[in-house]
Amino acid sequence: MTVSVVIPTLNEEQVLPQTLAQTLTLGFEELLVVDGGSRDRTYEIVASIRTAAPDAPITLITSRPGRALQMNVGAAAGRGDALLFLHADTRLPNNAKQAIVKALQAPECVGGRFDLRFDRDRPLSRLIAFMINWRSRLSGIATGDQAIFVRRSVFERMGGFATIPLMEDVDLTRRLNRMGPVACLRDRVVTSFRRWETNGPIRTILLMWLLRFLYWIGVSPIRLKRMYSDTR
Repeated sequence: MTVSVVIPTLNEEQVLPQTLAQTLTLGFEELLVVDGGSRDRTYEIVASIRTAAPDAPITLITSRPGRALQMNVGAAAGRGDALLFLHADTRLPNNAKQAIVKALQAPECVGGRFDLRFDRDRPLSRLIAFMINWRSRLSGIATGDQAIFVRRSVFERMGGFATIPLMEDVDLTRRLNRMGPVACLRDRVVTSFRRWETNGPIRTILLMWLLRFLYWIGVSPIRLKRMYSDTR
């Protein structure tokens, strides 16, 4: 089974070098960096890797901005049997490809996600990660920080990500659960704690709960986006 990694980017020069360097060592058949119009050094970072390692399976694609749109563009360009959607500030476990292939060896399994931990090892960050993993395992819903993967055939039947400005990960995993069993891997990705540090942990928790509640009762993601700002 081949796996294509899709990484949507927008001004991610601070975290992208580490993510690409680590992901390229994990044996994936291709990495597709889909940039939404960065004005920093994102292009140069990818170009420098191509120059230093011409055989590296990495491709830079440009797209209109919007994480869902960018991931759909990357998925359409990828050739893998499975698709792994990875945030630029998230690092995979060293056995990520093997774990994905093992999960998808079960023919009924349509996709999955990883547990997570944060790159700041503090009591509060450990508690937040525990709550995210527990909630995800209980509900079957995952966030993009958990590195969602899916069979290409299933992704295409689903019509990909809904092109909404927020909650595209929640929407996808909700629909994915209707397609068949989803693997909740205990292997952990390491994701950035920067949003929590910048906005404050308690404020961020309350905002996330509010956004998900409003989405659940039917508030448009376009309206929710106005309440949410990306942190880079």
